[in-house]
Amino acid sequence: MIGAIIQARMGSTRLPGKVLMKIMDDISILEYMIQRVEKSSLIDKVIVATTSDPKDDPIYDLCIKKNIKCFRGSEDDVLKRYYDCAKKNKLDTVVRLTADCPLVDPFIIDQCVNTLLSEKFDYFSNTCPVEESKYPDGSDVEVFRYSALKKANENAFKKEDREHVTFYFWKNNSSMFRCGILKGNHDYSNYRYTVDYPEDFDVVSFIAEKIKEKNIQGSIFDIIKILDQNNDIKNLNSEYYAGIGWEK
Repeated sequence: MIGAIIQARMGSTRLPGKVLMKIMDDISILEYMIQRVEKSSLIDKVIVATTSDPKDDPIYDLCIKKNIKCFRGSEDDVLKRYYDCAKKNKLDTVVRLTADCPLVDPFIIDQCVNTLLSEKFDYFSNTCPVEESKYPDGSDVEVFRYSALKKANENAFKKEDREHVTFYFWKNNSSMFRCGILKGNHDYSNYRYTVDYPEDFDVVSFIAEKIKEKNIQGSIFDIIKILDQNNDIKNLNSEYYAGIGWEK
């Protein structure tokens, strides 16, 4: 069973409530993302993993209303939240996605899943570790085996490793896990369409409107073309960088 677990919460310090902000046509960022993830040909389940804190009730309520699978767990121990969610849903392979990346490309999801399984990796990604990534910030896909997730949950003790879920995998590459990263032919890591700040939201909303207007898939290459044709939009959030805040 291959499941996409989308981590989402209302309590972002930089842009509170961002995952339920309306991106277009009265559709929230979270709903828009789920629609894109469901275009993956390999994912069996899509699950939203939020926290048990009452402030995240709106996320749970939306999921119930829209018949979206939802799991509630620890707010700070996100590694445990993922492990408990994967265990409850009997997943063999986990695709980790975050709700601040609504423009994730389903083709990249399938490419990462296929590579993990065919090449027998424990963990595979297109953007982590970030210093090795050639993909845009906002295209993030991480895939790992349930057995590796279980091992990480049992052995990771540092706060940062519990909070960031997959740090423990690539920090222990070769010693405990076999990790790999998707190699792109071109370096697009300077492009950004994740949502952490108000400027990011404006960029992503613009891209979503253009995808609809042009009636295109909205692949990574489609999005790069949109940004290259609209430098004013591309430059709106250019002061921010991939992994911002991780060092805190």
